[in-house]
Amino acid sequence: MMGAMTKIDRRAMIAASGAALLLPRSALAQKRADAFSWDMLIGRAQRLARGPFKVTPFFPGADKIGYDAFNQARFRDDRTIWNIFGDDTGIRLFPLSSTVQQPVEIALVDKGRATPLRYDPTMFDAPTGNAVRDLGPDAGFSGFRIMNAARDGDWLSFLGATYFRAPGAEKQFGLSARAVALNTSIAGREEFPRFTHFWLERTGRSSVTVYALMDSASITGAFRFASELRAQGVRQDVDAVLFTRKAVTELGLMPMTSMFWYDQADRAKRTDWRPEIHDSDMLSIAGADGTAHCRPLVNPSAPRVDAFAERNPKGFGLLQRDRDFDHYQDDGVFYERRPSLWATSRKPLGAGEVRLYAFPTDSEYTDNVAAYWTPATPARAGSRIEASYRLDWSSAKTPAASGVATVDNIWRGQSGEAGGDRLLIDFAGVPENQRPDIWVDVAGGTLVKKAGYPVLHRPGLFRVVLDLRREQGKASDIRVQLRAGNRPFSEYVHYPLGA
Repeated sequence: MMGAMTKIDRRAMIAASGAALLLPRSALAQKRADAFSWDMLIGRAQRLARGPFKVTPFFPGADKIGYDAFNQARFRDDRTIWNIFGDDTGIRLFPLSSTVQQPVEIALVDKGRATPLRYDPTMFDAPTGNAVRDLGPDAGFSGFRIMNAARDGDWLSFLGATYFRAPGAEKQFGLSARAVALNTSIAGREEFPRFTHFWLERTGRSSVTVYALMDSASITGAFRFASELRAQGVRQDVDAVLFTRKAVTELGLMPMTSMFWYDQADRAKRTDWRPEIHDSDMLSIAGADGTAHCRPLVNPSAPRVDAFAERNPKGFGLLQRDRDFDHYQDDGVFYERRPSLWATSRKPLGAGEVRLYAFPTDSEYTDNVAAYWTPATPARAGSRIEASYRLDWSSAKTPAASGVATVDNIWRGQSGEAGGDRLLIDFAGVPENQRPDIWVDVAGGTLVKKAGYPVLHRPGLFRVVLDLRREQGKASDIRVQLRAGNRPFSEYVHYPLGA
């Protein structure tokens, strides 16, 4: 009883003393805390855009820190920032590496004042001979992560360029988000802005607001990520104000990136013993008119862009819908536990496109899928662009679908006709004794026949079987939906057969 009472008193005392007292003095920059606010950060990004872009130098020796050395250099538990609170806001820092050689500046915000952190080599435990030990006292950090109260896992991390990621309710990382995507689908022209400065503000027992300054040759930006660990996963309310130095041909907002190697429908790409390997298996879009669009992911034979024109969509995201361990058989990285990421704009988006870009991969180590919103209005030089949206990292299977049948599985093979294809789509959530109409549209091919029926001993599962003939072996774009008269009965499925 006495121990618990003492702990509460210490928390209250430390909280009243300010965030700066939660760190050893050696970890704080030797200068006074500066005033800080969201408006000040926006102004800084705007001033930055008016001048020429300056590349942050690579820190000497960072190129020698490979994958193993980086992971062996562990941030010491006792140096965890805000550790004294014992809650979900403990901050641990990442050292530089061969992957991230440009340091970022990190500061703590408390009561409108920002105190920069100073790099301290003693923050990290690294074995003898580890190149992290040779960086010296002025190296700087590559990023940070936020730990849970048990300190046995992190629930949000920012590391490299403008990438960040969070787990869902099943505490497994998977896909990543980015601040912006620039010219992602334009060969040889993709640009990768980077966060140069972070400001971290503890806002609750399970919430931290991350402020970030972004810079690149074409664009600067101020970002505010109000992030909270919830029972369902991580939720982030994001505000962004962007300033363009140059015209941007393809601006992607609310971007997310993932990996799709193969699933049960694409056995030809399977060279590994595991039945399926992917971080996400579907792009989902909630249209303004209530339509739930479903675009299963594929590993294309060549780079491919799919664009879905929308006005004020309700949301979109990359999902990991298949959550059956038996379908993956991976007892190391557990693909069935990977999070889904859903983006919802908090302001009307107007006209634009949800774009899906994918390129071929032959391994699970390359993120080959990206999804993002591209406004119809071009991003001209000197523009100010604002965005406010919510990101939900969860295990949700159907954030776009409400009261309609959803795609459960897709299968592919040869039809009975020479050179023909057979596509099978299993819909879940179809009431027993219901026989919905099957609406099909084929671009780049011919529908030979179609059929649909409930699957025996699988309540609610309805199987659609399509036999198709593609034009000279080219890809066909198939659109399928179950309907009851003119009423949608299922998700609106888009599938690129033979892509």
